[in-house]
Amino acid sequence: MRAKILYVTDLTYPARGRRYGDEDSFLTRQLRDHFDLALCHPLDAVALMDQFDAVIVRNCGPVLHFQTEYDEFRAAAVAQGTRVFNQLTGKADMIGKQYLVELNDTGHPVIPTTDTDPSALPESPGYIVKPKLGSDSIGLRKVSRDELTTLSLDGLLAQPLIDFQYEVSFYFIDRDFQYALYTPNPDHRWELEPYEATDADLAFAQRFIDWNAIDHGIQRVDACRTTSDELLLVELEDLNPFLSLAFTTDTNRTAFVKRLALSVGSLLDL
Repeated sequence: MRAKILYVTDLTYPARGRRYGDEDSFLTRQLRDHFDLALCHPLDAVALMDQFDAVIVRNCGPVLHFQTEYDEFRAAAVAQGTRVFNQLTGKADMIGKQYLVELNDTGHPVIPTTDTDPSALPESPGYIVKPKLGSDSIGLRKVSRDELTTLSLDGLLAQPLIDFQYEVSFYFIDRDFQYALYTPNPDHRWELEPYEATDADLAFAQRFIDWNAIDHGIQRVDACRTTSDELLLVELEDLNPFLSLAFTTDTNRTAFVKRLALSVGSLLDL
């Protein structure tokens, strides 16, 4: 008998600049060649998941919109020993953005970040303040340095506005690089093109994948290329990263699906 997979998605979520339904329809069509598959809305996952061998969490939208139900899902999955893809052991966006402070404080190449001392940030024409438990730019605002010095950063992060050439994303399954895409126009975050990653680029991205505690799952390393040609981490998305598969090549899509099926099979000890 083939493994039974519960694929959690919100096909109708109105994601800005992205088509969640299209991407998950493509992936589930391909994965049906390997598993018996059923789709469900994230609000139904707890009620259904014990009938399946594993749960794949994909394009659900920000869990902030259903935080209580998501917390119940995590608790139930841990209590029942449910196999979840991505594994629920991630240390990055899966549990909030505190990791950006920790990575900054330990000398990793991230956008300068603080949750306590705005004076520690470099001079900048402006600053960004965002919730630690934020997602998809929810709650993000731009402030001046004077405004920043009067703000309480309780539950918030502060970062300088970075002058950058472009944003680039590196996509991984488990700890293996799959493809990269970049945004030629910084004003259009989700209009992407294939990016030929150098060895230095891949070493940059790999260090964050190796730092994280996920052996089975999809991760996206988002970075910006500064005007001094340095890569800085923007975020490490390890919960349900949108994959922008429509913008990569047929070869990359085929290889991605094959590697995804292998990873899910490995999670199930198949």
